[in-house]
Amino acid sequence: MARKYGIVVETPKVHFNNDPVVLQYDLKTQNGLECGGAYLKFLMPQKVGWDPKHFDNESPYSIMFGPDKCGATNKVQFSFRHKHPKTDEYVEHHLKYPPVPTTDKVTHIYTAIIYPNSTLRILIDGEEKKTAHFLSEDFDPPVLPRKTIPDPDDKIPEDWDERAKIPDPEAKKPDDWDEDALMEIEDLAAEKAEGWLDDEPVEIDDLEAMKPDDWDDEEDGAWKAPKISNPKCEVVPGCGKWKRPLKRNPNYKGKWYPPIIDNPNYKGIWKPRQIPNPYYFELDRPNLEAIAAIGIEIWTVQDGMLFDNILIADDDSDAKEYRDKYWKPKFEVENDKQKTEEEAGAHILGFLAGIKGKIIHSLFKFADVPLMSPYKKIFSDLIQEGEKAPNLTIGILVSMLAVLVTCIYKLIFERKKAPPLQVPGKINKQGSRSFSSDKRCT
Repeated sequence: MARKYGIVVETPKVHFNNDPVVLQYDLKTQNGLECGGAYLKFLMPQKVGWDPKHFDNESPYSIMFGPDKCGATNKVQFSFRHKHPKTDEYVEHHLKYPPVPTTDKVTHIYTAIIYPNSTLRILIDGEEKKTAHFLSEDFDPPVLPRKTIPDPDDKIPEDWDERAKIPDPEAKKPDDWDEDALMEIEDLAAEKAEGWLDDEPVEIDDLEAMKPDDWDDEEDGAWKAPKISNPKCEVVPGCGKWKRPLKRNPNYKGKWYPPIIDNPNYKGIWKPRQIPNPYYFELDRPNLEAIAAIGIEIWTVQDGMLFDNILIADDDSDAKEYRDKYWKPKFEVENDKQKTEEEAGAHILGFLAGIKGKIIHSLFKFADVPLMSPYKKIFSDLIQEGEKAPNLTIGILVSMLAVLVTCIYKLIFERKKAPPLQVPGKINKQGSRSFSSDKRCT
């Protein structure tokens, strides 16, 4: 089930002026990341009286940065809100073609550097993965609008023809063109081969087939013997009612269509005329809103996300110093540990796969022990599943041993407690008396 979490802390205001702004944080997804957001929201100054306890997905942000993965989405997103200078409305702009996050179970570090020249760099574990420019087509929608726009009042003229090719209006269907003629007709020259058995079916019932013991007519329907090829037909040209073969009709032409010619009235694809964009503006750099708080807003179906060492700096050398001094040693220890665990797991699976054949063979023999007969079908199905998944084999073996021990225990101690149970005999149709007992290991 998806869950949402949120926490926020206010910070001294960080303005985007003449110095770089570096945003960086550690992220560890202890259980991996299958579907969830692990990004940070760097909030813009909120309205007067705003309480951090009321932080939610509607709280206005300046920049949103970090991993976001679910379904087809798998990206390190970078989005920012920009105020349109002519409408005073905020528009969200999203980085196009963002890098892919690393979603294993060790700590990774994500860095975004915003430079005064409107350049953006995104680093993962200190390695540059993406560069972009805020005032270019790198964002969707772009910050700078187009100078001109299509005139919404312009309409296509009624006589405007956009068809480059047209059917020839002067073409006529030939008189001898028969659209109703079949593609194939009977070959009248064909003759039935000598020896053809008209009254012999191609397939017959398999007389040696037997109805399965577990066939239930009420559930499975009336049983019918399967069909097999008629052996009599194997030594003759053919069996069954003979029909003349089909051949291609030499008079077939299909449906007639007039030929296609250039359209003499073609004027091209119509486009409305361009007019000046009333909302056009120019900028030397984007007007990014100041950062006044940091919010962690998590939407995920998993737990175990660890955020740590959130850094806002004005010099990317400070971020590099932290990565080298604190993050890198931690990453190397965790990475080595993860590799060791993966190698150990691979070794165990390899060992199980190596002895699987012998264990499976022994389990099938074990299932044939008389004491196990009431459970033979169940264990046979389990053993077959164990052949597909080696990690289930040991569990199946333990289960079968537990059942065997239970059966032996019951047989020994129940015999000590009471004499064998005899059930009064029943007279069968032949007049003899038979005895039965339901006593078994259950």
